Amino acid sequence: MKVIVLSSVLKQKHRDQISGTASQVGADVCFVNSEKEIPEEFRDAEVLYGFGTETAKTSTHLKWLAVPSAGVDFLMKESAFANPNCILTNSSGAYGVTIAEHIMGVTLMMMRGLLEFGEETRAGKWSTPRQQRSIKDCRIMVLGTGDIGSAFAARAKAFEPEAIIGVCRSGKAPARLFNRVVKIDEIEKWLPRTDLLVMSLPDTPQTVNILSRKRINMLPQGAYVVNVGRGSAIDEDALADALEEGRLGGAALDVFRTEPLPENSRMWKTKNLLITPHVAGGLTLDYTLDKNVEMFCEDLRNYAEKRPLLHRVSRKKGY
Repeated sequence: MKVIVLSSVLKQKHRDQISGTASQVGADVCFVNSEKEIPEEFRDAEVLYGFGTETAKTSTHLKWLAVPSAGVDFLMKESAFANPNCILTNSSGAYGVTIAEHIMGVTLMMMRGLLEFGEETRAGKWSTPRQQRSIKDCRIMVLGTGDIGSAFAARAKAFEPEAIIGVCRSGKAPARLFNRVVKIDEIEKWLPRTDLLVMSLPDTPQTVNILSRKRINMLPQGAYVVNVGRGSAIDEDALADALEEGRLGGAALDVFRTEPLPENSRMWKTKNLLITPHVAGGLTLDYTLDKNVEMFCEDLRNYAEKRPLLHRVSRKKGY
């Protein structure tokens, strides 16, 4: 069995870990920084760990593509795989910690007015106190209760909110993390009682524009919105309108419908909007990278022993 590892961010300990696992299962492994570097003798590899989209699109030999991201929407087209039976796995489960910390960070920045204080002090201004908000006694809705949503809920509980309502397709999530879990078709019942809406949804036909203009207007005066899932989930113009009109207290977006965000986008200058350039996740945190490699090695052993892969994605569902 031949295995290609496509990554420029792995440290030596990760290469050693993957090499050790490959040796245990009798596999030959090749490390490259780009698909152009794949040697001829590995062009028929059956396993690739990394963002090998061109290889997946052209190689009929590839039987398993393991991508080091949680989102896989870029691989949902039929043309994405030359081998229609190629298995796809993702790294959902590795990003909960880093993205949950991002959500907590931007939430506190908005509620405590830290952006404004930062801008004023950099300009040499000693500001006077201003009205602030608190996560304590806040009513939180978590739209998407997977790894990311659950990791956030676990951390948010320490701030003593009034309630954390989880929303997901099945209506089931860990009871210890949420005061209540409801199905997506109940979202409009709970939006008027939501002070902080956290969104961590994948990009599927069911999630596109799930936060529509109608639903944005159902949020109470001064509510906050944080989106770390996919930009397609929000009507961006409607959100910008609500922020400009002062109906929302603020929004923090890490994802957008078009990325990078175009220079002429109105979002750049929208009032009370905190923009980050899709950096909530990524492999920039040591824990995330360690966990990512650990998950791949675990499934590499499963693959070699012909056991079910733990992190397999349904190409029909998109997650």
